[in-house]
Amino acid sequence: MGSSQSAEKVAGGVEGGKAFPTAKGMSLSYWLQGVRASPLLNHQTTEELPKAAEVVIIGSGMSGTLTAYKLLTRPNPPKSIVILEARELCSGATGRNAGHCKPDQYRGFVKYSKLVGEEQAKKLLEHEFETWSRIVEFIEKENIDCDLWVGDTLDVAMSPEVATKATAVFDAYKAYGGKVDQIKFISDPAEAEKARISRLKGAQALWAWQASTFYPWKLVAHLVKACLAKGLNLQTWTPATSVTASKTSGLWDVNTARGAITTATVVYATNAYTSSVLPDFAKYIQPTAHMCNKVVPPRAIAGGKALQNSYAVMVAGGGLYSINPRCNADGVILFGGSNPNQSKLEEYLDEDPNRLFDDSLSNFEPVTAAVEDLTSAAFEGWSEGLPAPGVGTEYSWSGIIGLSADSLPFIGKVPNLPGQWICAGFHGHGMAHIFTCVPGLVTLMQGGTWSDTGLPECLELTEERLERIGGTPDFTKPVV
Repeated sequence: MGSSQSAEKVAGGVEGGKAFPTAKGMSLSYWLQGVRASPLLNHQTTEELPKAAEVVIIGSGMSGTLTAYKLLTRPNPPKSIVILEARELCSGATGRNAGHCKPDQYRGFVKYSKLVGEEQAKKLLEHEFETWSRIVEFIEKENIDCDLWVGDTLDVAMSPEVATKATAVFDAYKAYGGKVDQIKFISDPAEAEKARISRLKGAQALWAWQASTFYPWKLVAHLVKACLAKGLNLQTWTPATSVTASKTSGLWDVNTARGAITTATVVYATNAYTSSVLPDFAKYIQPTAHMCNKVVPPRAIAGGKALQNSYAVMVAGGGLYSINPRCNADGVILFGGSNPNQSKLEEYLDEDPNRLFDDSLSNFEPVTAAVEDLTSAAFEGWSEGLPAPGVGTEYSWSGIIGLSADSLPFIGKVPNLPGQWICAGFHGHGMAHIFTCVPGLVTLMQGGTWSDTGLPECLELTEERLERIGGTPDFTKPVV
């Protein structure tokens, strides 16, 4: 394995509207902190960058590594695949989320119906459940050591207004024929806040169904090891700066600071950073920083009293706390989502476009304060004995969400660029899309039709979809 490139060689900043990841000051998420001894972090399969490859994949998160895995494990695999990663392995969104794989089973129905119609909205929710099922099946079949937990996730409404709104969406989905028999619905506030149900004081209603949490970096590492054994060339610390037409007709040059790779097939698994190598996509995918918090629970929420469910805690004003309590691991509670003070982070980001893709942020006080407000107010006994060393809101980090201009990921051929493909723009919801979207993309790359993918039609990247987005994209912030 070749040595890592120096951080100084990794570009950072905004150039012509393009966002570039930077190594300077990069925060370490909870997941990246836990794997500092892994040689995969800075792996370079060959000391020199290959001059050519059959397929070049840009990005080493779940999308990029799963693409390589599917290509290499299906019949007639490519003779050579290179994955380019700008920094450490899986140091983008996959390695910076809160580890929550929660398929939306009703909540997005009205929103999606307005965007793409009721039929497609229903397909999207069914697609998310299928994604979750495939992830769990794969982890269990491969016996991957990644702290997989399977159990009830709770949507908890914390005000009468929120409960009324969520109930109306649930009823609308059920009335349309959406599958809801897997969901337990509790509309009685006294029942909803019980210790054996939500444990949240003030809960007004809740919905429960199956979901998972796991260590996403370790899942990616498993995929990478399997691919390396089948001939993958992984090059970390090698940011792609552009993709240009090669001197050889029908081929592309993927340009990096270490040289260029000539290829017939390029896959953009670049999510928030897509416009750094595909500038026209600045109109369709926009980066924005997001915060996650690591919280060490006090004695009242530990041991036999530890949380036993994952959560989406819905509060007035549209705020949502996504909670992963790592039930079968160390019990550290990870907070994501869009809590009530996320708007203050957005105000901070809007002051300087460079901040939109700044994943060096840590402990942004208003977001952390909102986490502290919820835990102290809603969980019985949380504040007893606090403050104490090693307990409470210990640390937070930033990750970069790839906001889609129509809230949905872009899957398929890049228009007018033969041989170029994309799987990006997950709008903060990649864990509930990737394990079905990537196999669908690979099916297309191998000559299949969209109907062969089994994916909702609204996810396909087409010229018509881009035209529909037009000059008025709506980068609405996600409630994840």
